[in-house]
Amino acid sequence: MDINVVNSLTYEDFVKIFGSVVEKCPLISAAVWSRRPFKDLADIETHITEFIHSLPDSGKEGILRCHPDLAGRDLQSGTLTRESQEEQSQAGMDTLDSAEIRRMYRLNAQYKERFGFPFVICARLNKKAEILQQLSERIMNDRAAEREGAIEEVKKICSLRLRNIVLSDIQTKL
Repeated sequence: MDINVVNSLTYEDFVKIFGSVVEKCPLISAAVWSRRPFKDLADIETHITEFIHSLPDSGKEGILRCHPDLAGRDLQSGTLTRESQEEQSQAGMDTLDSAEIRRMYRLNAQYKERFGFPFVICARLNKKAEILQQLSERIMNDRAAEREGAIEEVKKICSLRLRNIVLSDIQTKL
């Protein structure tokens, strides 16, 4: 997608196309739209990252709360966003055996009880064994370290989703 096309998008079209780069947070793309013109994709990503970093801790945690549990009820019931469905499937979250599902549910519940937000990891860059290992390890972090680590994972997810949008045909999204 040509950056000139991106810069010429109306507010509504920009939010429609880029609204899901941060899970269920179209407000972020809405805020970033006013930063046009963008030089390139990296410039869009920088503005999104700056917006996220400018948020207070409660705002960052709000972003994290928008993410679904990995291998959770939304995956089982088919109610994930299209992007999350693809990412979790690529990581093998839809192929967990019954013991892995029980372990995932238990760890997800412990994690959310400890931190108040769901475990976030860039599923596209990990497989199910790595995800389970990271969940087991990261549950031991303190809240501030885990919040910042989870936000770093959000940024990875955002970066990959932005690249998917750029590589796809913009007309199919309008």
